[in-house]
Formats: sequence, C-alpha cells, structure tokens
Amino acid sequence: MRFSAPLIALLATSANALSIYRGDEQSTITGDDPLDVPGENPLKFCEADRAKDHIIIDSVILTPNPPEAGTTLNIAAAGTVKHEIQEGAYVNLQVKYGYIRLINTKADLCEEIKNVDLECPIKEGRIAIVKEVDLPKEIPPGKYTVLADVYTKDDEHITCLTASVTFGAKSALNNFIGDL
Repeated sequence: MRFSAPLIALLATSANALSIYRGDEQSTITGDDPLDVPGENPLKFCEADRAKDHIIIDSVILTPNPPEAGTTLNIAAAGTVKHEIQEGAYVNLQVKYGYIRLINTKADLCEEIKNVDLECPIKEGRIAIVKEVDLPKEIPPGKYTVLADVYTKDDEHITCLTASVTFGAKSALNNFIGDL
C-alpha cells in the first residue's frame, strides 16, 4: 500500500484500503461542519484554526463519493501553497482498522508526493492535483480511520487531515454475488 501526501496521502491511499457504507445504502459524504474539507469527500481538518498552515485547501472532490470497492476513484484537489515546501518535509501517518493500528509511521513527504507527479520544492501559489486510484474489490469490511499530519523540515505545520470511513458487509456481499 503506497501513501501520497499532503492532500493525496489521505485520499488516494486511504481509498486503496477503504470504501464508505452508510446503513442500507451508500450516500454522498458532505457537510457543514467547519472542520469539513470543502468539496464532496469524507475528509476533515484536524483543527478549526488553520491560520498557520502552509497550505489552503479549496476543494477535494471524489468521484464516486462515497468510494466503491472495485471501481476507479477519481480525485481532484485544488488549493494554495502559502510557503514553499522543501526537502525534509514529512508526514506523520496513522491508519487504524477499528481499534487496531495498522500503520503508524513518519514518511518523507517529498518522496511520497512523487506518487501524484509532484516533486520538492513545491513553490508558493495555486496547485491542482488530479489522480485516479483503482480500488480493490476485496476490501475487508470495517471502520478505518486515517490521520495525516504534515510538517516542514523545520517542524512548522503544513496541514492535518483525517477521515473515518466504514466499508460494510453489504458491499462485500455484492462483490461476492457479482463474482458468481
């Protein structure tokens, strides 16, 4: 499983292991919570006060939203880099399956962003990222929580994103029936 950051780390790679299931039917995840990342996605900012963050996220759009196992997830993200991001930046990444911590690592941001065709330094200014991620149809049902907390080489905060998504047994059953 590969992880891209800062925006896509949480999106593309959590999408590699996640899908969203709500009750008896899939539903679009959007909201009016001030922590919600703008656009159609399950992402949230970690903190309401993002004045010191090095990036401003204008929107993240996932298609389909919610993601579906066995499909291609299209990700479109746009924002502004307020301060150049240089080599040495890193992301503290944590992925949990229920209460079980699957991943807890510190990754080199500049290495990971190569997965979305970017490289360091990331210059100040507008940025747009488009990425396709093929979601496996064999996603284990359950709740996944992903946290990506991103810092500069000088430990200044770039951004922090989190998402909690649940892949349901109904979707797994539909995949099984589809294989018959």
